[in-house]
Parts: sequence; structure tokens; C-alpha cells
Amino acid sequence: MDGLQLTGVLPPIPTPFDEVGNLDLDALTQNILELNATGLAGYVVMGSNGEAVHLSQQERAAVIETARRAADQGPARIVVAGVNEHSTWAAIDATEQAAELGADAALVVTPYFYKNAMSQAALSAHFLEVADASPLPLIIYNVPANTGVVIDSDTIASLSRHENIIGVKDSAGNMTAIAATIAAAIEGFAVLCGNAGIFYPALAMGAAGGVLAVACIAPSACVELFNAAKSGNNARACELQRKIAPVSQVITAGMGVPGLKAALGLAGYKGGYPRRPLLPLTETDKLKIRQVMIESGLFPALQSATVGAHD
Repeated sequence: MDGLQLTGVLPPIPTPFDEVGNLDLDALTQNILELNATGLAGYVVMGSNGEAVHLSQQERAAVIETARRAADQGPARIVVAGVNEHSTWAAIDATEQAAELGADAALVVTPYFYKNAMSQAALSAHFLEVADASPLPLIIYNVPANTGVVIDSDTIASLSRHENIIGVKDSAGNMTAIAATIAAAIEGFAVLCGNAGIFYPALAMGAAGGVLAVACIAPSACVELFNAAKSGNNARACELQRKIAPVSQVITAGMGVPGLKAALGLAGYKGGYPRRPLLPLTETDKLKIRQVMIESGLFPALQSATVGAHD
């Protein structure tokens, strides 16, 4: 896609596995085909929720290829491939592989293994070198909860001036930092909110959209929130934000990948199992997830099933 514009809602798609840890590409295909009808702008694969760090290079390739094929079965949607490498050289190689497999952009994480050496200068040099060599446009991935590394708003704003760096997914949950990035970055640079708890405030400040884990299970509500905010229907946007935030807090922020996979199953998608060392949720935690989903009012099928069980 020439002149790729990042706007709207993109879910970071989990990678399904069976009980013994085998990759389940059929389940991945089925999930995306169902999500195609919900108004999403596209999909992110191989992100934190995609368990990219648990996959071999061959498996990563299979996930990107499968997502591309499924996303193409309907209106045009973008596919963003996560790049989770520690070295600049390996990150460049991963962007080249993703381009060959049909991805539209690369979501490049901040290197973090040698976190004490990851100064703002080191991070800037890394992204500039990858951007110079990548056949795909880059989205910076700021996720300090997983990496322990924060890329500053000033650094992001400076990088926004590179023609091949088109956006940032900011999952830090720091509204002040997001606002500073939006203010300092060049016009047209897409700031994507990665935290559903502040999605509406981020949109109100000028964010271009969101990469939201909760959109994997409540895509229509997230898309409606985005559309309401952009059209000025603030009352509806606030109402949806209040419904979405507790679901996100308990499931994705609180229980991580195993929680999201359990919630996918409850929402009618193919959740599957996390890959070790991550463990599936306990039955007690699954009940907590079910309850918060019911209380949100966003999952009427669950509500109906609960009422029917007590008739």
C-alpha cells in the first residue's frame, strides 16, 4: 500500500496453539475471517500478544503469511508485522522477510536485552538504521512493561522526521507522554494508543487510532468508540470507554496473554493455549474474566447464556 496511512483500530492478534504447543494456523485464519466483518483497519501480528518471542523464524513467517491471506478476504486491511529482534542487523533482516510475506508495515520494538546501554542516542541510531534499510515503513513500539526500556517523546518526535518511520505504538499508558509526542511529532505521523484504558483521552488529544488487545474480543465496540470520538459524539465515546476500560484492565493488563486467550474463547473466537513457559489460566481466573465481560454489557451472548443457566 503506497502512502500507508495509519488510522483506526488494529487488534494485536494472539497466535493460537493447541494443548501441546503446536501452532494452529487454521484457528488464526478463522479468527481473522470473523474479525474482517467488524470494521477494523487491519491487524498486528507478532506483537507482544502474538507471543513472537515464543516462535521460531519459520513459525513467524507462517503467521505473517496466514494473516495476510486471511486479511485479504474482504475489504482492504493492513497487516503490520512485529519485529522483536535485539540487534539492528536482525531487525533489518526481519523487516525484509515480513515484506516478502506481504506485510504492509513493521512494528519494531525497542531493543531491550542490554537495557542499561539503551540510551536515547542508541535507540535513535537503531531505528534510523533500520528505517534506512527496511523495505517496509516502520512503526516504533514503546512497551516498557515488557522491555524495561522507554523511548522518550523527544526521541520519537525526532525520528518522526524520517520518511520511512510513519508512527509509534505507545503502550506505556502515560497520557502525558502521548500528548507530548503528538504535539512534537511532524504532521501525519501516527501516534497509536496501545492502552485501552486511555483510548478515548488519547483520541481526544489527537491520536490516530489504537492497537488494542481488547479489540481482539470486542472489535465492534472499539471501532464504534473510535468513530464516535472522531465524529464528535463524545457522550457515546465516553460511554464505550467506561465499558471497555474494566475489561481491558482485568483481562489484558491484569492477566496478559493467557487472559486474552481465555477471553477469546468466551467471546466465541479460537483462543487456544499459551505456549510455555506461559500457563493457561486457572478456573478461578476464567470465572473472573467471564464476570467482567458480562458486567461490561459488551458480550450479550455471555449474558444470555448466564440468564438461560438460571431459568
